[in-house]
Amino acid sequence: MRIWVNGALRDPADASVPVLDRGFTVGDGVFETVKVVGGRPFALERHLDRLERSARILGLPRPDRDLVRSACAAVLAGGELPLGRLRITCTSGPAPLGPTRATGPGQDGMTLVVAVGATDPSPPVTTVITVPWTRNRHSAVAGAKSTSYAENLVALARAHDYGAGEAVLGNTDGQLCEGTGSNVFVVLGGRLLTPPLTSGCLPGITRALALQWSDAEEADLPLSVLQDADEILLTGSLRDIQAVSRVDDRELPGAPGPVTAALAARFAERAAADLEP
Repeated sequence: MRIWVNGALRDPADASVPVLDRGFTVGDGVFETVKVVGGRPFALERHLDRLERSARILGLPRPDRDLVRSACAAVLAGGELPLGRLRITCTSGPAPLGPTRATGPGQDGMTLVVAVGATDPSPPVTTVITVPWTRNRHSAVAGAKSTSYAENLVALARAHDYGAGEAVLGNTDGQLCEGTGSNVFVVLGGRLLTPPLTSGCLPGITRALALQWSDAEEADLPLSVLQDADEILLTGSLRDIQAVSRVDDRELPGAPGPVTAALAARFAERAAADLEP
């Protein structure tokens, strides 16, 4: 594990942020998780675009892109990781107790932490459950990758309690939305479909690339489509393309199906050529 905090590399045992940092007290921050392969980050610029978008949604100052790049380079310079997780976290910084941010527009007072560590490959197949909680597609923070992650943690814990690897949520309109840390695609009548961003789902990096590198389409889908789909798959920065073999009590034998397998192969080929230098 290598950690960079506010301008310098720190020993993991000593790395810290102020206890009154609003990322800690109220979850006032944004983050990105980037896959690292052979010491090289995948789709870093796309992740930095989304970091800036999330900050804009939360009303945070735009993160210093050059500084973030430098911090990423610093933690990755410590040795080549075969497979790693690069975490970029940007918060509004420390402030007195209470709801008000301490600083106005600008970088002063913000906290930036970048950390990298080894990770295991995700399994090619997983199981999911649907949960009773919903995403609000009209939320003020819809589409932001925020450090306020409790909703996802509760849903994921429910999935683990039921022996599943991921929880899938609908939105307040009863439409399919997303997983706690993934986007969802389904194969229906030979078509590869995924909910549009207007459903309230996160604009996933892998989701966008899967749409770009395949004939997948966006479509409003009822949550019940999971009971009818021929194939179901998840996308995510560390999942890549992950087949689903069971949703709730419904088995999908033979996962990954042909569409999922073809997309996974295409994604792996294209991704290998698109690693950041």
